[in-house]
Amino acid sequence: MSLDRASREELVRALAEAVIQHADELTGLDQAIGDGDHGLNMKRGFEAVLATLPGLADKALPEMLKSIGMTLVMKVGGASGPLVGTFFMELGKALPEQPTRAEFVAAADMAINAVKARGRSEAGQKTLLDVLVPVQAVLAAGGDARAIAMEAAQAADRTTPMLAIRGRASFLGERSIGHMDPGSRSVSLLIGAAAKVLEFEARL
Repeated sequence: MSLDRASREELVRALAEAVIQHADELTGLDQAIGDGDHGLNMKRGFEAVLATLPGLADKALPEMLKSIGMTLVMKVGGASGPLVGTFFMELGKALPEQPTRAEFVAAADMAINAVKARGRSEAGQKTLLDVLVPVQAVLAAGGDARAIAMEAAQAADRTTPMLAIRGRASFLGERSIGHMDPGSRSVSLLIGAAAKVLEFEARL
């Protein structure tokens, strides 16, 4: 996976715009089962990421990802900032500058494990892990960009009937059932945007 400077800038803009353009939707989801600030928080975080361009895209991919993660941890409130930020930071730490697909899969595994540790959670608890884990499985199995984006969207949809066990939504108990997890939706948007730019081919 070789990304030149223009592609790195395109990736950053695609990630940010995916969140910013859906901020109202994310807020609506969070109003149902959370504090109602997820969309605003994520928008603020990615606006801060955009503000670091064009310099951000001058960095090699690993450093760029770590910088995105640090910005999100600092700027996004609630649980999502630390968790999404941790994913980006750990992905950056684990990636070489020109990763193969196998190296990307291994780095994503490490990043997901870091999110699990930070949030003290696992897949199946109605969190962003319910998107990250199944998408990672499609990536590892050789799925192309379309399959990865489709799994991300479907995985977010699958959080709707789930009972929240972690996070603010868990306080609602069974009332959390029937609402999509906002963090899962925002991560699915990020993955969809990234898959389109990275154009993963259907092979390992």
